[in-house]
Parts: sequence; structure tokens; C-alpha cells
Amino acid sequence: MMNQSVESFNRGAVEPMQCLKDGWALIKSKYWLFVAMSFVGIFIGSVVPLGILLGPMMCGLYLALFQMMRGQHIEFGTLFKGFDYFGQSLIATLIHMVPIFVIIVPVYIAFYAGMFLMLPQQGRGEPDPSALLGFLGVFGLIWLVVFILIMVISILFTFTYALIVDRGLSGVEAVKLSAKAALANFVKLLGLFIINAFLGILGAILCYVGIFLVMPISLAALAMAYKQVFGLCELRQPNAPPPPPTF
Repeated sequence: MMNQSVESFNRGAVEPMQCLKDGWALIKSKYWLFVAMSFVGIFIGSVVPLGILLGPMMCGLYLALFQMMRGQHIEFGTLFKGFDYFGQSLIATLIHMVPIFVIIVPVYIAFYAGMFLMLPQQGRGEPDPSALLGFLGVFGLIWLVVFILIMVISILFTFTYALIVDRGLSGVEAVKLSAKAALANFVKLLGLFIINAFLGILGAILCYVGIFLVMPISLAALAMAYKQVFGLCELRQPNAPPPPPTF
């Protein structure tokens, strides 16, 4: 179980624009390396269903960002050190994905079933245009609600992978603590998510390739938000010699 010191975090601490500025300052000297790592990480994370490989890739990216914060050397291979956290990151990813699937799948089924019923059948004329517009309008509102719910869920999971990497929490513990800290910083995290979404839209305008150009900046901004909320744990040195005895 998590103890009180592990559960400690700052409330209302996230400053969205400062996160963006500090995130860029953090990665600009290694920008193209982070672009390559983000591209490969997201590609690998998306080729296997249910995001089974997404967790380790995200852990690898956060590990690289935290090493940059500590002034440590990073290389492309740092990305794959995220597999050291495979088990716990997989648990966290599945916990994240389950509620999203529970929301999306029934809506998709209802939408396509409704569209099938709206299509003209044998012996029937053209569908009523007003009924079709009404159907699309209703589902437009439903999809808006679904989008909002998914954004809220994503905000609650903001710090999950970072907590697994930085504090060594289990997947379940990281999800719980991330949700608590995200709720305590919800409005400002929402602002940061909106900024990152805007950057993503700008990237998508550039023939989709631009998304991978802004992704490292967005991830670095989230890493800075984590630092503002939790701070960064001191570097663990398991091989360091014990302190000299005192008399």
C-alpha cells in the first residue's frame, strides 16, 4: 500500500504555459532525438492491440525526460528501457483502456445499427431527410459527450506512467495516485490538455507528419506538470557505498 509520503502532492500547482516553456527548454538541445524516440515509441505502441506495448514506450519516454531533468546522458536506446516497467505499465494501460472501450463500443454499435435502419430497404422509398438529420444531430451530441468523457479519463491518467518510472509504484497504485493528483489540479491540467490538443491540430495540418514534431514538446510539458505536482525523486544509486560509521 502507498504510504503518506508517497501519496503527497501539490494542489493547484500546474501552470500550463510554464510547463510548455520549460518543456521546450528541457528538450531543445536533444529535440530531434526526442522526435525520433516519440515516433518510434508511438509506432511500436500502436501496432499491438489494446496498447499492450504503449505503456513501456511511454515509460521509456518519461525515463528519458526525467534523465534530462537530472542532467544525465540519454540516447535512443533509453526508450527501450521502458520495458523494465512492462508488467506495471501494462496493468495501468489496461485499466485506462477498459472504461474507454466500455464507453465507445456501445455507441459505435448503436450508431451503425441506427444508420442501417435509416438506409432504404427493399420495397421502401428514400429515407426521410428530416429523420436522418435528426439522427445525425443526436449522435453528434452523443459523440461530444463521449469525447468529453474520454478527455476526463485521460486527464485522470496524466501522471500514471511518470509515477511508475519516478516513484516505482505498481500500475494500480500509480493509477490511484494519478487520479487523486489530477482531480486536485483538474482545471489547470485541462488547460494544458487544450494547449496540447491545439498543438496537435497544428501538427495535423502539416500532413499529419507535424504531429510527431510537436509530440515531444507536449510530452515534455506533461513531464514538467508532473514535476510541479510531485517534484522529482532523488536519483537512486543502489551501488553507492554506505556512509562511513560515526563514533
